[in-house]
Amino acid sequence: MKTIRLTMAQALVRAMIAQKTEIDGRIEPFFAGVWAIFGHGNVAGLGEALHASRDELVTWRAHNEQGMTHIATAFAKASRRRRAMACTSSIGPGALNMVTGAAVAHVNRLPLLLLPGDVFANRIPDPVLQQIEDFGDGTVSANDAFRSVSRYFDRITRPEQIIPAFNRAMTVLTDPAECGPVTLSLCQDVQAEAFDYPESFFADRIHRIRRAEPDERELVDAAALMRESSKPLVIAGGGVLYSGAERALAEFCNRHGVPSGETQAGKSSLLPDHPLNMGGLGVAGTSAANELAEEADLIIAVGTRLQDFTTGSWGIFHNPSVKIVTLNVQVADATKHLATPLVADARVGLRALESHLSGWKADPDWTQKARNGLEAWSESSLRYQAEPSASQETLPSDAQVVGAVQRVAQASDIVVCAAGGLPAELQKHWRPGMPGGYHMEYGFSCMGYELAGALGVKMADPSRDVIVMLGDGSYLMLNSEIATSVMLGQKLTVVLLNNRGYGCINRLQQAVGGAPFNNLLENCTQVVTPEIDFIQLAQGLGARTEKVSGTAELSEAVERARTADRTTVIVIDTDPKAITDDGGTWWDVTVPEVSSREAVRNARTTYERLRAGQRIGN
Repeated sequence: MKTIRLTMAQALVRAMIAQKTEIDGRIEPFFAGVWAIFGHGNVAGLGEALHASRDELVTWRAHNEQGMTHIATAFAKASRRRRAMACTSSIGPGALNMVTGAAVAHVNRLPLLLLPGDVFANRIPDPVLQQIEDFGDGTVSANDAFRSVSRYFDRITRPEQIIPAFNRAMTVLTDPAECGPVTLSLCQDVQAEAFDYPESFFADRIHRIRRAEPDERELVDAAALMRESSKPLVIAGGGVLYSGAERALAEFCNRHGVPSGETQAGKSSLLPDHPLNMGGLGVAGTSAANELAEEADLIIAVGTRLQDFTTGSWGIFHNPSVKIVTLNVQVADATKHLATPLVADARVGLRALESHLSGWKADPDWTQKARNGLEAWSESSLRYQAEPSASQETLPSDAQVVGAVQRVAQASDIVVCAAGGLPAELQKHWRPGMPGGYHMEYGFSCMGYELAGALGVKMADPSRDVIVMLGDGSYLMLNSEIATSVMLGQKLTVVLLNNRGYGCINRLQQAVGGAPFNNLLENCTQVVTPEIDFIQLAQGLGARTEKVSGTAELSEAVERARTADRTTVIVIDTDPKAITDDGGTWWDVTVPEVSSREAVRNARTTYERLRAGQRIGN
């Protein structure tokens, strides 16, 4: 057996370079690069190895460890899980800053390789700088925090351990069912230790998407339920996009007259002009989709994990005889709520169903009802997005801001968002012109994802303009990667809606009977009300800036940003109270059983009534 003597870090980097992926017949590197913030736990070992291979595996410097994990996660999502990035930090606070990003990738089932430095395996410099000491367990380090947010976790305490650990890592990163973050915790002394590695470990390896075929019995059972159904409704999740099943889904809906609602991750699976695309489903959904969900006798869930925002906390399906068929690559998702499972790749599964559904169509009255509902919703949506009238004295709503951006958007644009009230407005109103034109992180709903994530989206496809929409709360949590976008020449258009606080949670607080408290700046404990200058903040990070006073000016500013030479931040003041109250459905947010406030007691009464409509267990 031929071997080559390398340090563990050098072997890891060389093995990463050898991983390839096939995309539409092209062979590309699976790892696009490595984000690194160096410290004593990774600079000497992994840092030296990355420097030696910088021409084959690029290393980028970020400004925040959480930010760089968001960049990598968004890149993987925008690449439909075909490519990934790695992130490395030192031990201690640098590593723990990556845990939030790991959770984002975990919830959203996205490939992310995390390489945090760790303590010395030899235990001689004990305790080392930044080491967490557990008085009852000498094996614990800060990196154990990654265990709950990693699909696979391994601590490398000997250099040869990287061989099976990295092979396992690649299996997880490239498997549609297992996909998620991998943490290889690299003891800093082991990074620099040498071993005679087999040359076969560094042979090129091409990864191709695995398309699982459905079990014939499951296929027959799922098709039988469909043939018995007259009022079916598809729920299109992110798995449709990861599978590349958009065309198969459109053909399925057209052929059988089945309307489709979409999750946040699944939006853009069907384009807005598809006559049976009802738009968003659930808490942030459209009236068209939610009215069908209440009456449907069959739910066909494709590539979705059916989380509470989609199902209205399992309170949206009112038909007592409704059945659920779940098409998913992951068994755990396919069998939720006693659904009839169809464990398969979304594209393969949809096409396999056709051989069992010849001649079947939904009730024509049901299909027509869907079309009528969509027409009514579209008219309502346009009213919410319309330019403010001359008599409107209040600040513009989020929906009006969305409308202003939409009116100057191009079909190839990608809109990016993550948390707060904007995801609801965007799911209801944004009309993506192409698949992948809607990038929403709403699995973990992580404030601060937006700007870093947008950079990852842009790096995945530099040919498309990326428009970030976010509130001042998310902006203040994590805006440092604006400087990284400028440094790397990756231009973004940032629309910052300033409602002076956490407007979404302020509304939720009052909806459950609470008093306005600690969300908007005006309701917080303070000595002086902060007057935050977002223009100066963005300029200090190297961005172009504009402050606009209304939606007409906003549209013009977005068009100017399109031709700018670098990232532009556009600031607009908005109304923290105005929302789109058409559409949507109930969401289970527990209200206290005991309160001295009448508003809370009334909200509890309403809560108990609505909770009685939840489907429990099935």
